[in-house]
Amino acid sequence: MADGPKAYWINVFTSIGDADKLAEYARLATPAIAESGGRFLARGPAAAVLEGAGDADRTTLIEFDSVDAAVACYHSEGYQHALKALGDSATRELRIVRGA
Repeated sequence: MADGPKAYWINVFTSIGDADKLAEYARLATPAIAESGGRFLARGPAAAVLEGAGDADRTTLIEFDSVDAAVACYHSEGYQHALKALGDSATRELRIVRGA
């Protein structure tokens, strides 16, 4: 385990144009993330929208041991392969934040 705070990868899909491409992305991204030490904490549609437009179709929260590990995962060959499968079939925002 790395020293310092954990990091959290927050992936918010604001629109999904092709569910099949999203499924292929998830099939490829899941093992790539796990191989990089990522642990899925939550994924799916919002259980409740308390503020904002509520236009997120899907949100994923993944814990990593460090920001460096999360960034390295994003740039890994496996994850980049998953991104190619997703292509332009979804609009999303991806953030990595340090744990408290």
